[in-house]
Amino acid sequence: MRDPKANRPLFHDADNLPGRATASATGTGPVVLNAQALQALTHLDNDFISPRMLCSLWRLGEAATVFALGAVLWSLQPQPPETGVLTGIGAAAAGAALGAAILTSAHTYELSFLKASAVRLWRVAVGLGLAVGLVAAALYVLTSATFSAFPFVAWSLAILGVIVPARLILGYNLRRWARNGRMERRALIVGGGKNAETLIRGLEMQPGNDIRICGIFDDRNDRRSPPLVAGYPKLGTIAELVEFARRTRIDMLIVTLPLSAEQRLLVLLKQLWVLPLDIRLAAHAGELKFRPRTYSYVGSLPLIDVVDRPLADWDAIAKRALDVTAALFAILLLSPVMAAAAIAVKLDSPGPVIFRQKRHGFNNQVVQIFKFRSLYHEMSDPDAKQIVTKNDRRVTRVGAFIRKTSIDELPQLFNVLRGDLSLVGPRPHAVHAKSSRDETFTEIVDGYFGRHKVKPGITGWAQIHGWRGEIDEPEKLVKRFEFDLFYIENWSLLLDVYILAMTPLSLFRTKAAY
Repeated sequence: MRDPKANRPLFHDADNLPGRATASATGTGPVVLNAQALQALTHLDNDFISPRMLCSLWRLGEAATVFALGAVLWSLQPQPPETGVLTGIGAAAAGAALGAAILTSAHTYELSFLKASAVRLWRVAVGLGLAVGLVAAALYVLTSATFSAFPFVAWSLAILGVIVPARLILGYNLRRWARNGRMERRALIVGGGKNAETLIRGLEMQPGNDIRICGIFDDRNDRRSPPLVAGYPKLGTIAELVEFARRTRIDMLIVTLPLSAEQRLLVLLKQLWVLPLDIRLAAHAGELKFRPRTYSYVGSLPLIDVVDRPLADWDAIAKRALDVTAALFAILLLSPVMAAAAIAVKLDSPGPVIFRQKRHGFNNQVVQIFKFRSLYHEMSDPDAKQIVTKNDRRVTRVGAFIRKTSIDELPQLFNVLRGDLSLVGPRPHAVHAKSSRDETFTEIVDGYFGRHKVKPGITGWAQIHGWRGEIDEPEKLVKRFEFDLFYIENWSLLLDVYILAMTPLSLFRTKAAY
């Protein structure tokens, strides 16, 4: 495994830049949105469909349709002696794969094509017909059997009879969803003035543009950054942008500052990278040219990719599937241990068995997590104003054991099923948590909330490397932070499986757990 020091946060080392991180970025105090920003939030509900996810699911659905129709029609037809049912299933699978590949290469799964009128559907018909024809030719060459043309014609007609009407219905709904603001990528513009106006006009001219601008945020006053740019209002400062993006679903931040404003760009990005969003830099007016891989495009409008959102679309689905499956299995396997722990906690001291505590979750949202109670009930500290230390008199006899063995964390498996936590991720800290030196975590680590760009977990990369337990020295929190960022930046399902496998072994290192 790689050294986490090699994957420091993008702007973590910019400590000597001018300006300080804002309240929302550091947690030093609440940020109050102005009336105009609050009004904008009322028009942005969280009922949405990700365009990229819908296109991927549609491709998968059409491939499954081609396969199912091929397999059914083959089974209903008398086959030549040289072939059988398995040949038909193989042919159906090949037709589905070829059809998906041909239609993908013809760009028919792009959102702009899916939203287009019925006139362009001839490309779908030709692509699917070509896939069926190639399968028929391959069967003839590979089996030397004599096939009737009927099953292949019937297969082609059945495919078109299902897929073409389905695409017509989808196109109608996509256009309707676009009008209703559901089928879109929501973007906030960082920086106003002429550059922002040029970007907005450029976006409006792009055919098939799926970006919806939800507002402009800028720290500059109205003289340097007008309150209205190309019909879009300035909703507040950068601190208010962070709070705004945490209250609704935002997909992208587009920074319109020129590349020449290097210092100001770094200050802004240092504040913004804590959000789990794509961050892009408008490049339409830049004189510098970068390699093509540096850019993403909206139509012909170039944007420089600065930060990509972690765990988007299929990655998020795959991780959630692993969480639910593994959590259910763990609950079934560990239910005797949890039952014994619950009985022991109840017999050891009066009070509830389960302790509930508010902690920071994904995108800095507050979640309530469950633990077996390990402190005397009258000394419980839901706000974590005083951390548990070695030989802490508040810890019960049973509590000392279940804390050292992490059995107290097992009820969080139900948090995983609820969607509050993941099995693997940065450990969630209490909302008001402090170190033993009475320092808040945001005072110790600059950019601390960057670890909340993914769901927190029951275990994590930091924990299996021994960074668990009391935070009595600032270096311990810094190390956790570095390991958490390494995990976020290098996530994969294989890494999650590795961490889960190593967690039981890491529990033997209990020096700092009490």
